[in-house]
Amino acid sequence: MSAAPLRLGDLAIAPPLVLAPMAGITDRHYRRIIREVGGAGLVTMEFISSESLVRGHERTLNKLAFLQEERPLSIQIYGADAGRMSAAAEVVQEIGADVCDINMGCPANKVLKGCAGAALMGDLERAREIIARVRRRLTIPLTVKCRAGVDATRENFHELGRICEGEGVAAVALHPRTARQMFTGRAEWDRIARLKEAVRIPVVGNGDIETAADVLEMFRRTGCDAVMIGRASMKNPWIFRQAEALLAGRAPAEPTLAERRELVLRHFGRIVREEADRTHAMHRLKTFSGWYSHGLPNGRALRQRINELPDPDALLACVEGFFDALEGAPAAPQAATV
Repeated sequence: MSAAPLRLGDLAIAPPLVLAPMAGITDRHYRRIIREVGGAGLVTMEFISSESLVRGHERTLNKLAFLQEERPLSIQIYGADAGRMSAAAEVVQEIGADVCDINMGCPANKVLKGCAGAALMGDLERAREIIARVRRRLTIPLTVKCRAGVDATRENFHELGRICEGEGVAAVALHPRTARQMFTGRAEWDRIARLKEAVRIPVVGNGDIETAADVLEMFRRTGCDAVMIGRASMKNPWIFRQAEALLAGRAPAEPTLAERRELVLRHFGRIVREEADRTHAMHRLKTFSGWYSHGLPNGRALRQRINELPDPDALLACVEGFFDALEGAPAAPQAATV
């Protein structure tokens, strides 16, 4: 099958595949890796607190750094105050983002307690005010990411979708679980199809995409205009390139062990060289080592080993040694993978 570009105003997203915003994951290093692998039409920054952004917190401002090669780039903001959200959106536009996204889907308790994220689906009038004031402040496209509702008794993604359409939002992304579900159970893709029927603006589907074949299945089953991929990309950064191939009618290629090694060491090398905060760098390295090692022989042993390491340089050397051992090992009929 083929898929038309996702149209966000005058901006065409092709292929219509989007890297989801993930806190602590979609930083500048990871977004750059995804761009270099290829296949993603739009990448999204990890979500940014409107309060911290407006107050000019140094750590928040540092997160906003991006490279031209990441474009088109979306920056997602969250908050509960319409004035601060609109001011934050203006900052997003001023630093040169291609798209501004409002988070109305985060189910984390610390976000919900502040009446932000998915909590806004429990207060649609406040959600409407935020959307309207942000939209008036911007000339770049505005998008909204939401969930099915706060819980099963308050499933109101249709209403929020219509609010988005009425207030000039360029597209709405739906993760079809409720906030109460977090990431449990299955994402009900039929909700994406129902939202697509309810609004005229583009709909982006998200949730339970595990393989490139799932991308095609979501397009087929829901009629959505684009597919957003999150956690699956952490185990397989090639998923966008593989999905792009399938959309074009080509067979997707699996990365070789050499390609995996090169990507991991390139990513980790940048973190070690460019992150001044060694504790933060170590946390990032451990997080990605856990994801990247899934599916590799002796991956569990690597994950156990890195928890004992003292600093980023030692971790990088350990990972390099791990791949050296894999490349030097004789092929086994049934390698142990975890």
